[in-house]
Amino acid sequence: MEKKTTLSPGLIVICGATATGKSGVGLELAQKLDGAIISADSRQVYRDFDVGTAKPTVAERQLVPHYLIDVCDSTVTMTLADYQERSLSAIALCHQQGKIPLLVGGTGLYIKSIVKGLKIPRVAPQPELRSQLTTLGQVQCYAFLQQVDPAAAQKIHPNDSFRTLRALEVFYVTGCPISEQQGENIPNYPILQIGLDYSDTEVLRDRIAQRTAQMFAAGWVAEVQSLCEKYGANLPLLNTLGYQEIKQYLGGEISLAAAEELIILHTRQFAKQQRTWFRAYPEIEWYDISQPDLCEQIWLRVQKFRADFNLM
Repeated sequence: MEKKTTLSPGLIVICGATATGKSGVGLELAQKLDGAIISADSRQVYRDFDVGTAKPTVAERQLVPHYLIDVCDSTVTMTLADYQERSLSAIALCHQQGKIPLLVGGTGLYIKSIVKGLKIPRVAPQPELRSQLTTLGQVQCYAFLQQVDPAAAQKIHPNDSFRTLRALEVFYVTGCPISEQQGENIPNYPILQIGLDYSDTEVLRDRIAQRTAQMFAAGWVAEVQSLCEKYGANLPLLNTLGYQEIKQYLGGEISLAAAEELIILHTRQFAKQQRTWFRAYPEIEWYDISQPDLCEQIWLRVQKFRADFNLM
């Protein structure tokens, strides 16, 4: 009996460490599929942070629809729940239009929130509450958590102050333990997860160095200077990878060459963390970025994925 065509076009994920060419592969696939790209990058959602976040250019964004780029003010925090809600809306819109969405990026938690359908308590950060809890110390806060939410405490390391504070924050705001508000609601459409990686560590090191140089040539220093003047040097986003090192240069703390070397080093360390995160998920299918026929291999896999599920 012939299988019926799936009502949804499904979802394709392109993930991996920084500088592995995710954006380029995603753009090429989206054009071939007449699809759309949804960014899974925790900094591309913010306006004005362009060069250092490797945002797609205006010309690239005109080739296919792009979502979750420049959707948030730089002074406002995009929470995971916010990202999930906006991303799911974009996916639903693509499905209504008969377009296959491609979730492209390296922010593992963003991707997990979509492919696993994480149930996320919608509790905004409470600075005053966190400040009060912090003054008590981690030992006392963890003891509180063991009393009000022992299930969450079992999953949180006693020294993990960030998750401890978040769990207490959710409890005190909602009156309900965070452990009872979490879980998964897996999407009912098929998902193909493609990971980009490298077999030779020198390959990524060279790519990171080349991309960093390109960003400097594209005006990264001027961008950071402009952001400092517009928002003030204490803007939290200016303390993230790359921006912080250039801010140090602008403040006369280090030379420009030293800033570039630090960015390359810290980017390598970040890439290592990303690889560790993504490697924990066996459903991701990996492709070596050094292969000359990389895009052809991925295109063949995408075609098989669509045929297997009779996708639109």
